[in-house]
Amino acid sequence: MGGVLDNVDQRTNLVGENRLELLLFRLAGKQVYGINVFKVKEVLPCPTLNALPGRNRVVRGVAHIRGGTLSILDTSLAIGKASLGAIDHAFVIITEYNRTAQGFLVQGVDRIVNMNWSDIHPPPRGAGQAHYLTAVTEVDGELVEIIDVEKILAETAPINERIGEDVLGSGASEGGVKKHVLIVDDSVIARKQIQRVMQSLGVETTIRQDGREALDYLLDMVARGEKPAESLAMIISDIEMPEMDGYTFTAEVRNHPELKDLYILLHTSLSGVFNKAMVQKVGADNFLAKFSPNELAFQVNERIKAISGEDLIEETAE
Repeated sequence: MGGVLDNVDQRTNLVGENRLELLLFRLAGKQVYGINVFKVKEVLPCPTLNALPGRNRVVRGVAHIRGGTLSILDTSLAIGKASLGAIDHAFVIITEYNRTAQGFLVQGVDRIVNMNWSDIHPPPRGAGQAHYLTAVTEVDGELVEIIDVEKILAETAPINERIGEDVLGSGASEGGVKKHVLIVDDSVIARKQIQRVMQSLGVETTIRQDGREALDYLLDMVARGEKPAESLAMIISDIEMPEMDGYTFTAEVRNHPELKDLYILLHTSLSGVFNKAMVQKVGADNFLAKFSPNELAFQVNERIKAISGEDLIEETAE
């Protein structure tokens, strides 16, 4: 896998064109899985793992890599399958999600493929709620399953999803000003996390699971004679989504005369300084890395305060 993540600048150019590159890998069987290259920092043969007392059963151990210590998760166990077992010839995909780095143990790494988000689809509706997929696609006639890493991390390393008591003012719990926010995210876990913050602020929400669904929802509002920019305080959108990514969704909104004034906050687990440049390129109003309930609450509060003059949180909170 030497050089598999070279030319990152070239890959960055795909962003904003509804394209992505998937790193394909396998676990114990023939099934192929994928992960967005932009979330991958490094791929390397599995290093020596040290046991961690009291660890989650999914964590095979910790490894010392590049001067730091990372938890290494058995990806097969994490998605409800049998452990990978012997790892003498396994690989570790080091990723950065939600402001932290972690390693995912896999049996083998195949290659990188260039794809269009329109070829990435939500999991089949009959898959139920227990699966760990955020999307599926097909490469060379093979089904590729894209794992919901946010769900795995929520189960193995839960984060505090509540707004701090020093942030949430007494006025918010009494209802506050009722404003409507459109949430666009393909991860069930991420949608629930955002909804909890909105509920704490007394803000109503509408949910859509990808950019295409969200755009259709907005266009339907326009067709009914409604004005989305007046009905919605803001849109909180993920970037990585099947059918249409957040960058393309934002660009489509900005190019529509009836939608162009909508306030869009891009809210994503994708890391990297290029995100700020992309926010400007596609015309989003702001960017926030997942997931900090306090920071998200501040962003929403600032927007609502700007359009209504009402404060949903304590002004003195830091």
